[in-house]
Amino acid sequence: MSPLEIGYAGVLALVLLIFLRVPVAIALILPSIVGVWAIIGSRASWGLLRSTPYEIGGNWSLSSIPMFLLMGYVCYHARLTDGLFRASRAWLSALPGGLGISTIAGAAVFSAVSGSTTACAAAMGRIAVPEMIKERYNPGFAASICAVGGTLGSMIPPSIVMIIYGTFAEVPIGQLFIAGIVPGLLSAAMFSLVIILISWLRPDICPPSNSTVTWGDRFRALGDTWPVVLLIAGVLGGIFTGTFSATEAGAVGAFFAIVIALVRGNLTGAILSTAMIETARMTATILIIAIGAALFTRFLALSGVATHFSELAILYATSPLVLVIGVALVYLLLGMFLDPLGIMLLTLPLLLPAFNAVGIDLIWMGILVVKFLEIGLITPPVGLNLFVMQAIVGREASIDRIAKVLVWFILADLCTMALLIAFPSIVVFLPSLLG
Repeated sequence: MSPLEIGYAGVLALVLLIFLRVPVAIALILPSIVGVWAIIGSRASWGLLRSTPYEIGGNWSLSSIPMFLLMGYVCYHARLTDGLFRASRAWLSALPGGLGISTIAGAAVFSAVSGSTTACAAAMGRIAVPEMIKERYNPGFAASICAVGGTLGSMIPPSIVMIIYGTFAEVPIGQLFIAGIVPGLLSAAMFSLVIILISWLRPDICPPSNSTVTWGDRFRALGDTWPVVLLIAGVLGGIFTGTFSATEAGAVGAFFAIVIALVRGNLTGAILSTAMIETARMTATILIIAIGAALFTRFLALSGVATHFSELAILYATSPLVLVIGVALVYLLLGMFLDPLGIMLLTLPLLLPAFNAVGIDLIWMGILVVKFLEIGLITPPVGLNLFVMQAIVGREASIDRIAKVLVWFILADLCTMALLIAFPSIVVFLPSLLG
């Protein structure tokens, strides 16, 4: 077999392993090691297996992942974000579907202190779902709002997905963070419009609020948000002003989160221990998949598959738009069955050379990829946020009931995606403005 044939055999083996439910990291590593062995021998194969984990583990950009995760988990377990929902409820409850919109607003702000979508969905679900059910919201509808709100954790900086994409695509992570702000706010606005529409069409599942809120209540509620406001100002303000890099911001954010939790008296040894254990577990999961993706990237480059795929993209993609639409369809299909992070690291080794070959802006494409992955988080049958919310709601709402309502939000996400593709300036305006 020629190296190119071995490369495509490796890709087929990877697909087969994925459909056999082999963990993504193992599915990436096995074809890579065997493929390199077949092309240039066992010595190079073992050398690659020995050196790649060290290179990925020692990558400076990826070192921010555990820090941002720790910041988010400390905020979640020390309940620093509880005031977000109360404040947004006080200011937005007068709108149709105001309680649901308050949940989306709270999730958007929580996303600015946590790069984890599941942490965001779980945090808002714990706080908002009981309140919505108390106000006679349908439990499935309440859970679906928190599920889509959680997806904002991927888009609104800091974002773990953006850090990983930036590392593999070799684009500035700070630029990706800035580029994600407007699309993230646009997504939150689209979700809010869906809630308003459902409140008009289906008052039986989204009834009007009977509570009255005074202006005094509104301003008092803002006082509960100072921990998150301080964190956002410290982390994102430092990045955008150039005080520290996006990588260093993770450590700054984790430090501030711990100090604020101590000052508020919310941090105990058990809470800190739980946050650190969850951080270590999630970091290990992300890094082992990243190691597998790095090995697979080198195998594809060595076999010539990456170059061949780029040539095919140039030949058959009559324009960059055609390639982008094709990639969107692939991501939406894979999002129905696979974990979003795994999808990205499975596909980037093949797609990045094609993006470069047709001249696609990798910052713009990175935001689109994140948007595709967001949709995967709420797409049955394997949408991760579906299971997070079902675990919180329990018997009151099955996966099927949550998924039925999520169709409306998925349509809103598709509209947002179409806007981002049709008008790239939505993504690239802020990065170009801030240099």
